[in-house]
Amino acid sequence: MQTLIQFLVNKVKRIAGTAFLAGALFASGCASAAPVVQTNGPFPQLHADVIYVYAFDASAGQVQLDNTGMMHRLKAMESGESPAQQQQQAAEQTREHLADQLVSELQKIGLPAVRMDGPAPAGRSALIVEGRIDSMDAGSRRRRMLIGLGAGKSEVGATIAVLYQPANGAAPQPLLSFETKADSGHMPGMAETAGVGAAAGHVATAAVVGGGLHGASEAKRDTLSSDAGKLARSIAKEVAQVSKENGWMETATKS
Repeated sequence: MQTLIQFLVNKVKRIAGTAFLAGALFASGCASAAPVVQTNGPFPQLHADVIYVYAFDASAGQVQLDNTGMMHRLKAMESGESPAQQQQQAAEQTREHLADQLVSELQKIGLPAVRMDGPAPAGRSALIVEGRIDSMDAGSRRRRMLIGLGAGKSEVGATIAVLYQPANGAAPQPLLSFETKADSGHMPGMAETAGVGAAAGHVATAAVVGGGLHGASEAKRDTLSSDAGKLARSIAKEVAQVSKENGWMETATKS
């Protein structure tokens, strides 16, 4: 009977060529574009005392689950949930995690951010951050572990809106909107870690050993939640930068 190590060795031999091609493609340049900010004319002169963060809209139909590999099938059988139920759960978890992490990231920067679920209260001038999650793709864990370099990558993307609500309770005024996304990155998989170009036997052996740490890390990773955390950092950075440049909040200068 074939042992696990023999199976991995043979698997890596088969995908070594694929890894080389993937490495060449991604090395040629595949950086994420900076957010494109759209504004309603020149930014107004204003001052806000607090930032209210709302959970973004998210649809279960936008969730692309990782349906590959034996682990997924075993978990699905154990939970007894239908694919539609799994998508709904993933959408809810992603939107909640994104909102909580966004509040945390803004606070780390020095901005007074608060999670808000109901109508924003009057009496305080506030920036309101809300939005819509446009994509939730869990990718393929198996491809990330074996090939890497972006193959099977996961991704969460969103459209964000920032509004200003005066302390007198008047209707919020749209300030800007932008789109951004975060993904699992281009960490090399087992085949790439081996160093394509070595003797086939050495490639396979090195891949099994060198890719072990990456595989263990990937196996513990909650894909969509991890990407949502990265997305929160990107959104917080953009909000803080625009706020600082326009003097909307005094604490925006804190690092």
